[in-house]
Amino acid sequence: MRKKVAVVILNWNGKKWLEKFLPDVIKNSSREICDVYVADNRSTDDSVEWLNTNFSEVKIIQNHNNNGYAGGYNEALKNVDADYFVLLNSDVEVSENWLEPILEIFEKNKKIAACQPKILSYSEKNKFEYAGGAGGFIDRIGYPFCRGRIFDSIEVDKHQYEKEEEIFWASGCCLFIRSECFFEVGGLDTDFFAHMEEIDLCWRLKNKNYLIYYCPRSIVYHVGGGTLNAINPQKTYLNFRNNLYLLTKNLPSKFFFRTLLLRMILDGIAGIKFLLQGDINHLYAVLKAHKDFYHNFKKMYNKRKENNIDKKEKILSKVFNGSIVWNYYIKRNMTFTSLNKNNFY
Repeated sequence: MRKKVAVVILNWNGKKWLEKFLPDVIKNSSREICDVYVADNRSTDDSVEWLNTNFSEVKIIQNHNNNGYAGGYNEALKNVDADYFVLLNSDVEVSENWLEPILEIFEKNKKIAACQPKILSYSEKNKFEYAGGAGGFIDRIGYPFCRGRIFDSIEVDKHQYEKEEEIFWASGCCLFIRSECFFEVGGLDTDFFAHMEEIDLCWRLKNKNYLIYYCPRSIVYHVGGGTLNAINPQKTYLNFRNNLYLLTKNLPSKFFFRTLLLRMILDGIAGIKFLLQGDINHLYAVLKAHKDFYHNFKKMYNKRKENNIDKKEKILSKVFNGSIVWNYYIKRNMTFTSLNKNNFY
């Protein structure tokens, strides 16, 4: 029988995470409304055999290849039938009653396409988690940040973000999305491979006049840092390249060229900073990111046409009308609540 919700955990050699967190996902997800899936990205460990032996109630989807987060979910979700998908990382602990509050939000407003819970740190449960916190935002020049985490400053959860409200992007570590909306915008962009693909997905949804929301009544705890840590040059490469991809695909036309030019200048300054610090590998990562961006510019620009972005002229809601870099490093506004609320669209 078709269920309202499909919780889909993407797995690649993650048996240790499944052993640790899957039992709570099953226990805290009502079987009346929810099916739990594990989409395996062609693991080489014994994840699938272990699942078959220990969790017969879990539905297993075996992808043909390991195509990362975006490709793995795009392939898997073609085989899932539900009103709502939950894209859940394998290193997430869910709490009791984590599904129902977000379903209530979806049912109240059909324009809400995606939603995230409050995401706290698994290791320090009184703090927000780096990958999503209390919802994602973006500034005028494309730098993403979260409530509860701006750059490396992570806040303690003092219940300062307890209101259900609109955000700009929802974290990919626990992303609730209407299935029809996921397919309407073409799913995740596999050209991103990893990092910022959920921001791109949410931006494309907003360009179609959907809303992205945050629900504090649903709480999960994320381990994080399991794929690429912050000091890995590959992460630097993906962040710089994918941010340029993100802007090229989604910026309104009237802001497109000047914003892209400004970001390239700022990237150059970041590269000089890496050079002065002796971080040669990170400098090369920035240079490689720009080289690959130039190589793929036409492909990314053509995606604007596919999504009719050139007809969009206005800035979308929940964009910070300023520079988060300037506010953080110069003005020392290191928390979301210290930013001027009147500077948000």
